[in-house]
Amino acid sequence: MASGTGIGAQANGRLGGADRDGSDRYKWIALSNVTLGVLLATLDGSITLIAMPDIFRGIHLDPLVPANSFYLLWMILGFLVVTSVLIVSLGRLGDMYGRVKMYNLGFVIYTLASLVLTVDWLDGRAGATYLIGFRIVQGVGAAFLLANSAAIITDAFPANQRGMALGINNIVGVSGMFVGLVLGGLLAPIDWRLVFLISVPVGLLGTVWAYLKLEERSTPKRASVDWWGNVTFALGLILIMVSVTYGIRPYGSHATGWSSPRVLALLGAGCACLAAFALIERQVAEPMFRLPLFRIRAFTFGTLSTFLSAVARGGLMFMLIIWLQGIWLPLHGVDFADTPLRAGIYMLPLTLGMLVAGPTSGYLSDRFGARWFATGGMLGSALSFFLLSLLPTDFAFGLFALVLAMIGISMGMFASPNRAAVMNSLPPEHRGAGGGMNQTFQNSAQVLSIGVFFTLMILGLSSNLPHTLSAGLQAHGVSAAAASSAAHTPPVSVLFAAFLGYDPVEHLVGAHALASVSAANHAALTGRSFFPQLISAPFRTGLHEAFLFAILACLIAAGASLLRGGKYQYSEELIVPAGAEDAAHVGRIHTTVNGARALAPFTTREERNAR
Repeated sequence: MASGTGIGAQANGRLGGADRDGSDRYKWIALSNVTLGVLLATLDGSITLIAMPDIFRGIHLDPLVPANSFYLLWMILGFLVVTSVLIVSLGRLGDMYGRVKMYNLGFVIYTLASLVLTVDWLDGRAGATYLIGFRIVQGVGAAFLLANSAAIITDAFPANQRGMALGINNIVGVSGMFVGLVLGGLLAPIDWRLVFLISVPVGLLGTVWAYLKLEERSTPKRASVDWWGNVTFALGLILIMVSVTYGIRPYGSHATGWSSPRVLALLGAGCACLAAFALIERQVAEPMFRLPLFRIRAFTFGTLSTFLSAVARGGLMFMLIIWLQGIWLPLHGVDFADTPLRAGIYMLPLTLGMLVAGPTSGYLSDRFGARWFATGGMLGSALSFFLLSLLPTDFAFGLFALVLAMIGISMGMFASPNRAAVMNSLPPEHRGAGGGMNQTFQNSAQVLSIGVFFTLMILGLSSNLPHTLSAGLQAHGVSAAAASSAAHTPPVSVLFAAFLGYDPVEHLVGAHALASVSAANHAALTGRSFFPQLISAPFRTGLHEAFLFAILACLIAAGASLLRGGKYQYSEELIVPAGAEDAAHVGRIHTTVNGARALAPFTTREERNAR
C-alpha cells in the first residue's frame, strides 16, 4: 500500500498543486500571468468603444453617415466575433500541443497586432478597413489567451483552491470590459493611437514573463485536426454574427433589418452550417467540440448558465452608455464631447462590485459548492435589472450607483463559482476544449445580446421618436420639411450619435437648417437639454423592453444553475493492487463525485451521483 500512496501523490501533483521543488509558488506565477493576459484581451474588447469618436476623427471618417455604419459596427463587434469563433478550436489545440505553448503564441500575436494598429497611415474608409483588419488579428491573439487561460489555472491549482483562483481571473477579465471604457476615455483625447499603443509594453512584459516562467502541467495528446468541424463551426458563427450586424441596421421602411432577405439568408446559412457541424462532430474520431462533455451535468448546466448570463450582461454596457451619454450627463451640464469619459467613470461602481464579490464568492464556493452562490447571483441580477427599470430617466446618481454596485456584486457572485464549477467538472485531458467551449458560449452570447438589446431599443424608439422629434424641432423654428427629414432618420443613427458622444441635433438637422432659425432657438436646439428631454420618453420605452428581456434571461439562468446538482469535482484516483511495486500494475481510473466513486467520466451514473 505504500507504493500506492506514492503513485497517488504523484498523480495529484500532476493534476495541480505543488511545484517540482515542493513549494506552491508556481500556481501564483501562473495566476498572475494568465490574469494579465485575460485582462488585456477583455480590456481591448471595450477600450475602443469610448475612443471611437477620436479614432474616426483621426482617420477623417464620419461614422454616422449611413454608408459608414458598417465600419462603426465592425470596429465594435469584429474583435468579439473572431474571439467567439476561434476559442473552441484553440482550446482543442492546447489539449493537443500544449496549453502553455498556445497561450504564449497568443501573447506574441496580440502584442504585434497592437503595435501594427498604432501605425495606421491611411484616411477615410481605407483607414477604417486597416483598423478593422488588424483588430481582427488582435482578436486572434486574444482568442489564444482566453482559450487556454482557465485550463492553465486549473492545471496549476489544487481542486480546493480553483474557485478562488478562477474567480480572481474571471472577475478581472470581466471587469476589464469596464476598465477599458475609462482607459479609452483618458487616452483617446490625447492621441487615438495610444488606445492601441498602451497594450504593447504590457504585452511585451507578459510575453517574456510567460515564456520564461509558465510550465506545461498538462499532458498534450496529439490527434488529427477536425478540419470540417472547424470550418463549419467558424462559418456558422460568422454568418449568424454578421446577420446580427445587418439586423440592427434599417431595411427599406423598416427600422431594423431582421425582415430583409439578406439577413434571413445569412441566418439560414449560419444555422445550416451549425447543423452540419453537429452531424460532423458525431461522426469524426477526434472532434473539436467534445459533445460527450455535455453528459457531465455540472458542465452542461454551468455552460448554459454562462450563456444566459452573458446574454443578459452583454448589451447592458451599451444601454448604460447611451443612457448616460445621450440623456443623463447632458442634462447635468456635461458637454456632449466630454460624455464618453464621464460615462466610463460613472459606471465604476459596477466594476467595484464585481471585484469585491468575485474572489470572495469563488473562495466560498471552494468550500460549499457553486450551486447556491451562482443561483443567488442570477436572482440578484434579475432584481437589479428590475430596480434599474424603476429609476426615472433623470435619476439621482446615488441610487443609480447603488443599483450598479448591486449588479456588479450579483454578477461577481455568479461568475466566479460558475466558472470554477465548470472547470472542476472537466477531465484533465479535455480542460482546454471544455474551457474553450464555455468561453465560446459566453462570447457568442455577448454579440447576440448586443443585437437583441439594440433591436429592442430601436423598436421602442421607432414607435414614438419620429412624431416627438418632428414636433419638437418645428416648435423651435425648424421648417416642416427639415423636421420631417430629421424625424425619418433611422433610430439606430440616433442611438449611435448618443453612444459616440456627438451632438445629435447637428447631425440630424444639418447646419443649413439650423442657420435659418433664430439665435434663441439655435441655442436651445444645440444646447445640452433639448435632445435629452426630447428623447427621454421614447428611450425609456425601449429601455424597459431591454431590461425585461435581461430579467427573463437572468431568471432562466438561475433555473439552469439550480439544476447543476450538488458540489461536483472531477478527480482521478489511481487504484493500486496490494503488493504492486510500480505504475505498470495500476488499476482502472475512477472519478470521485461527492466522495463516491463512479467508473468512467462520461456515464449517466456520474450524472446521478452529481445531484
